[in-house]
Amino acid sequence: MVALRSVHDRAIAALAVPSLGALLAEPLFVATDTALIGHLGSAALGGLGVAGTVLQTAVGLLIFLAYATTPAVARRLGAGDRQGAARAGIDGLWLALVVGVVLAVAGALLGPVLVGAFGAAPEVDRAALAYLAIAVWGLPGMLVVVAATGFLRGLRDARTPLVVAVAGFASNAGLNAALIYGLGWGVRGSATGTVIAQTGMAVVLVAVCLLHARRAHARTGPGLGGVLGAARAGGWLFLRTLTLRIAMVGTIVAATAHGTVALGATQIVSSLFAIVWLALDALAIAGQTMIGHALGAADVGGARAVLRRLLELAVAAGTALGVVVAALSPVLGHVFTSDPAVLAAVPAAVLVMAVSLPLGAVVFALDGILIGAGDGRYLALAGVVNLVVAVPLLVLVAAAPLSAAVAVAAVQGVFGIAYLATRCLTLTLRIRTGRWVRVGAS
Repeated sequence: MVALRSVHDRAIAALAVPSLGALLAEPLFVATDTALIGHLGSAALGGLGVAGTVLQTAVGLLIFLAYATTPAVARRLGAGDRQGAARAGIDGLWLALVVGVVLAVAGALLGPVLVGAFGAAPEVDRAALAYLAIAVWGLPGMLVVVAATGFLRGLRDARTPLVVAVAGFASNAGLNAALIYGLGWGVRGSATGTVIAQTGMAVVLVAVCLLHARRAHARTGPGLGGVLGAARAGGWLFLRTLTLRIAMVGTIVAATAHGTVALGATQIVSSLFAIVWLALDALAIAGQTMIGHALGAADVGGARAVLRRLLELAVAAGTALGVVVAALSPVLGHVFTSDPAVLAAVPAAVLVMAVSLPLGAVVFALDGILIGAGDGRYLALAGVVNLVVAVPLLVLVAAAPLSAAVAVAAVQGVFGIAYLATRCLTLTLRIRTGRWVRVGAS
């Protein structure tokens, strides 16, 4: 039974509630694009699914820019080293900018190869390439937003990223509507609007981060040692994220094997999945900051108390969201498309997702706790074990002679139930050993 109140609830809410809005920004960008492009037809929707997967994979793989920065900043802050906390955050920003520029150039050159790897229909490939050719230039802004958000969360400032995220989402929606339909740019208009919105968000967040650094009398210029140190610190988290993204991309590849309708329906379910599950990840963000701060201050008892409360809240939130999503499963597809075949393939998969939400909430909470503790090495190695379960099952789904609706539901079943159950097991085993508890500023 979940306790009605805890002494940690106020601190958790102060971090989790604003983080919820900031976390929702990126999937809402994708969902807005999906809803606007979905009415252009299944080929355009499938093209967005392929291009969006490429972009989200790039950004998702580098989420360590936030996940490594948050606990690094929080630990130093907990240990009383505000200047060191600011330096760690600034190093993360420079690393994000460099990596973003490199990825943008690589994406522009390798776009046809990346899109062709999905094996989609020619009309889907054309739409994907049109979107990707523009959208890759938003990657530097996207990654700077990720790193800046991690910096501010580590300082226990979750409200500024929320304000910027809301403004960015509103700008993205307005720009996309005007460019897609007003100017008739189609998928190119969607990509252009998103690039402008993401870059604007990055500029605002960088200005706020620089203000924090100057107040702490920390350097704001690039330092090679600090940037390389930030890269090394995030190396294990990069591998952890790589295993997760392999599983997620595997769902798109498995769906693509069953045709354009299955791919379009999977894109819709994936957009819903990202919105709902990142809402649950708000608790994980609170865990990253609070666990990092507690261990930096050598408060082991406080860290364990936060762990227990986060798990209680995760189970309650996951169950509540699962009930809501299940109730709305017959109608959610209509928000994204009017294609009858795609609509018919969505409801069963959404129900599978709803069933998996309580389990997913626990996984997110445990993951955030171990990230906050700096246990990236274990998370990376456990991620490899998790793939051993997921990949063969996705291959079976891709090869099986299934209808579009059954294929989409099966893909969600593999990812949302089998894969997450394995993740939950490996994370729980680590928590029970207690080896994740390490105190100090680093």
